Amino acid sequence: MRADPIVFKRMPRSAAKNPGPGRPKDQHKRVAILDAAKRLFVEHGYTATSMDAVANAARVSKLTVYSHFGDKDALFTEAVRCKCEEQLPSEIFLADVKGPLRGQLIEIGRAFFALVTSAEALAVHRTVVANVQQSPQLGQLYWAAGPARVQDAFDAFLRDEVAAGNLEIPDTRRAATQFFCLLKGEAHARMEFGCCAALKRREIDDHIAATVEMFLRAYTPR
Repeated sequence: MRADPIVFKRMPRSAAKNPGPGRPKDQHKRVAILDAAKRLFVEHGYTATSMDAVANAARVSKLTVYSHFGDKDALFTEAVRCKCEEQLPSEIFLADVKGPLRGQLIEIGRAFFALVTSAEALAVHRTVVANVQQSPQLGQLYWAAGPARVQDAFDAFLRDEVAAGNLEIPDTRRAATQFFCLLKGEAHARMEFGCCAALKRREIDDHIAATVEMFLRAYTPR
């Protein structure tokens, strides 16, 4: 992964606009573009991934890439959002207020931990951190498309559980942040710095169960 300074380049305003009425966009091409972008951003970083490279990998024209996504920033944002949605779909945050809360939290925790410790997520995160001083806009794009989306969804989940009387949380936003920070723990930091390999399944299960237990001890109604 390259860590050279990132320079944001945009198409002229006229080229970045959405096209007017005409034939509907080919969704198969959109999927191919996103698949290519997700792979190239991970393999080469933001700077070294050009729209030409994405077009070639997706076997479409560069004009088609711009037609679907407008500019490189939008393509990067959608690639991050799409990757999060694959492993943390919106449905996982729909609270079943009559179901077992512990099981729901473990399911969310397992999916989140798998996402943030995946090789793809670690690679993109390293790229953003390495270039955030030169290009703070990249960090903002990444945060909005990934962490902010996940926190908003879990915040809504917690508010539903509080309304049902299953949890007692004065600040659900803060509690959401606490939950995800606990889940990352030391393991994520060590993986990010290349200090350890992926955890074994039993280690992951134990870590998630302990995190959920601590969270419930803090916020279960007394």
